[in-house]
Amino acid sequence: MLNLILGAVMISFSAVFVKLVSVPPATSAFYRMLFGGLILLGIVWWRGERVNFGSAAMAMLCLVAVFFALDLTFWHRSILYVGPGLATLLANFQVFVLAAVGVLVFREPLTWFQVFSIPLAILGLVLLVGVDWSSFSPSYRSGVILGLLTACCYTGYLLALRRARVAETAGSSFVTLMVVSLLCAGLLALAMWPEHASFVVPTWKDMGWLIAYGVFGQVLGWVLISNSISKVRASQVGLVLLLQPVCAFLWDVLFFGRRFTTVEIIGAALALAAIYLGSVKRTRPV
Repeated sequence: MLNLILGAVMISFSAVFVKLVSVPPATSAFYRMLFGGLILLGIVWWRGERVNFGSAAMAMLCLVAVFFALDLTFWHRSILYVGPGLATLLANFQVFVLAAVGVLVFREPLTWFQVFSIPLAILGLVLLVGVDWSSFSPSYRSGVILGLLTACCYTGYLLALRRARVAETAGSSFVTLMVVSLLCAGLLALAMWPEHASFVVPTWKDMGWLIAYGVFGQVLGWVLISNSISKVRASQVGLVLLLQPVCAFLWDVLFFGRRFTTVEIIGAALALAAIYLGSVKRTRPV
């Protein structure tokens, strides 16, 4: 449980690093995956593991990398437009996208908790982003849309990763995450070319933030979560992982002076409650 909590807190700083660095969103995403992948490569080498995937597993890992690259592309821009707190909360709406895919594609029944969570999430989102949508700036509206697109891509990432682990013939989660990170870094590097984004990091301070982003956001946080998630009850996992958007909101207030109205706070609380209920599986289906 302690490892799971520490992992959730560590990944909550991811949006903070994106906001702190003075490089374009595509560049920060690329360096997260590059530094994270290289560190994981060192861990895999130190553990003496071999990279030995079958063709089916490797194909799925490529798909995982595509979804993850899209996820980071949308999320990093959402962070700059609406702030770390709201962008992270919107990305966690993947719970509902995943439930929809489960029902429509895999014919999985919804639980009563999930049915109740959907209107609760919509209400929370309306209160959080505001009822008068037209009054907001184009960049703010774009940030909200990009945050929801992040949730869709995050769902694809989770489904493809699960399939890749099933198809995998060898290798631990370290190996899987290393391959995905390096593949994703390559895709993000290609995506930077049409945008004319630079690989140049302007200051050593920015370089330090990017390295920290790779260490905490891509390696330590997810290693702690991956190694503990199977040892904790599913309902507890859903509750603990809510620390990520909660902490992201807290860092947004503490580090960037974000101010929230009472209505926005109520909306955030409702959305968080809905995300938790949507992730709980231990109840009978509808």
